[in-house]
Amino acid sequence: MTTSWGKFSLFRYLHDLGEQRGRRTMLFGGHVTHNAWVEARSSFVHGNYVATVLLCQSLIENLLAAFLHGGLLDELPSRIQFDETLKRCRAAGILNDEDVTELKNLVALRKPLTHFRNVDDERSLHRRSMATGRYTSDILSKDAWFAISLASRMMGKPQFRLDDSPDSLRRGHSS
Repeated sequence: MTTSWGKFSLFRYLHDLGEQRGRRTMLFGGHVTHNAWVEARSSFVHGNYVATVLLCQSLIENLLAAFLHGGLLDELPSRIQFDETLKRCRAAGILNDEDVTELKNLVALRKPLTHFRNVDDERSLHRRSMATGRYTSDILSKDAWFAISLASRMMGKPQFRLDDSPDSLRRGHSS
């Protein structure tokens, strides 16, 4: 359970992420993307770390696929696979190799949370806990920090930013 002071610290972290990445963002993907972001932030602040990981994956997947669809770059299948979205975003220059690697890491964190894994599976939460000697709650917390930071970074990309954030000014971009 997260204390009031802990919740304040987490909220402050989210605020600082927004300041770094840009306060105003175009969330392609409509209500699904918007609600995933709102609920991911709330889940993160309240210590609901499994929900944070799942919601961040949903947010990013919808954000990127909807951007591709909205940009009319190519006709997308009605049910595009995330690997295909990543491939197309990489080809369009929206993502770099590091982004793709981190997004695949997020998928690797999400899958054992949404699909049963025997304790023998190296990616199961139990196995990760035994291998690291850490509580599962600590592992989930770390995963949630990674997920929320990655989601914020994806929304802070120039394609989605509507304001002049410090990052965009440092790189010479402006809206």
